Amino acid sequence: MTTEKTKKKHLSDLHFEHKLWKMEGDFYAGELKIYEKWLEEIASKNTGESVLKQVEHFQNQFIIQNNQLEALAHAVKTHEQWLANHAATHPVAIDHQAFADHAVMRENAADFARLYAELKAEFKRFVEEWM
Repeated sequence: MTTEKTKKKHLSDLHFEHKLWKMEGDFYAGELKIYEKWLEEIASKNTGESVLKQVEHFQNQFIIQNNQLEALAHAVKTHEQWLANHAATHPVAIDHQAFADHAVMRENAADFARLYAELKAEFKRFVEEWM
């Protein structure tokens, strides 16, 4: 539970978001692998310069998205480890203790999802044109 004044959350709420972001990240990573295979197929069937430039654009974008996913996963893992260490060293009433909200991480996850959705829509238009 978060109050607007304190910006604090319970451990279970933070942990839930961590698990959610990990699952979403795994989904995005799997989807990117599928998109990379589609790019390979398009590149093998279409050797025109304009198509290959677009293939390279998407390859670069997919690398960037994978890097962003790794950075987010690392931040989540680091925060989860910190929370676990805190819980281990302060086990009394850990379920009732409030922790600083991870609003920046939440904002980063939301930004990633928004940018990824835009890239996905752009890529789907490209696939429809060339596959």
